[in-house]
Amino acid sequence: MEKIKLIVKNFIESDKGKDILIIIIIILVGLGSFELGRLSKNNKTNGLKIEYSNQEANSFNTLKNKNLVNLSLNSNNLENIQKSNLENYFASNRGSKYYPISCSAGKTIKQENRIYFKTSIEAENSGYELSSSCK
Repeated sequence: MEKIKLIVKNFIESDKGKDILIIIIIILVGLGSFELGRLSKNNKTNGLKIEYSNQEANSFNTLKNKNLVNLSLNSNNLENIQKSNLENYFASNRGSKYYPISCSAGKTIKQENRIYFKTSIEAENSGYELSSSCK
């Protein structure tokens, strides 16, 4: 045991041993940083959602039932309201990324090249991944 301690001590105190230890430390720090980055990427939280038990949601049907909707909506406005309720995400039929409707990163995609999805899960099941500029 004493021979091993002496060999290790001489190795560490030599210039070659110090260089090798520094390289090992740099590699371990790099691998640790890489893995921490991967762990933080997989943690997808959507924030907090506050629900009130005694209040009704502000949806189109609730407003309609309370007679608060102006009945003079033309068919284009009604179609836009229905479309916005059904299509929350879009992607290019030529790309691999999808975007939330509110994200400005996808505004350069032409309307005729857009594919719409109701949910992010539907977009991901179709082979698209969320654009990094819209997170």
